[in-house]
Amino acid sequence: MRVLPTLLIIFLSVPVNLQANNDAQQQFEQQAAVAIKEFASTLKNALMEAMKDGGPVESIAVCNLVAPTIAAEMSKKYGMEIGRTSLRVRNPANEADVWETSVMQQFQNRLNGGEAIQKLTFSEKVDTELGSSRRMMKAIPTDKLCLSCHGSKIAEPVQAMIDQYYPEDMATGFKLGDIRGAFTVSREVDDP
Repeated sequence: MRVLPTLLIIFLSVPVNLQANNDAQQQFEQQAAVAIKEFASTLKNALMEAMKDGGPVESIAVCNLVAPTIAAEMSKKYGMEIGRTSLRVRNPANEADVWETSVMQQFQNRLNGGEAIQKLTFSEKVDTELGSSRRMMKAIPTDKLCLSCHGSKIAEPVQAMIDQYYPEDMATGFKLGDIRGAFTVSREVDDP
């Protein structure tokens, strides 16, 4: 009978496929971590320059105009979609999808459980009816630089600029150490 050899081939190929999938996921995670690090440092440097040049009002323009350009450049450079999202977005274009929302809720639970915010990352292969992708997120901590535009006490000229650029803003009221949002990375895959 040919059934036994066919079953044996299928049985033996499963561990090989699992190992290849694990290797591909690890490679994606390493590349995504590098991309996130470069995106975060490039964006932070642009924000710090804007703060030096014109204070928080100038930094809002950077977030509005420069951040999407940086994300597009990094996406092209690394061959994956790179961006930012939050449960309380400022820019509606950055609204979290279902998977991102779930991951950020997990991040909050992990933070509440005592895990350091710098360690909050998550990655997995996601299969949907539209196809498969590898996805990764890393939490963005609220630091002192963030509070002038995302905190509870926002100066009037800054608030006026936020209202002008982002009339539906939900990204205020954060405290030092809160999860401000997350960097999000995805790459479509066609492997099993």
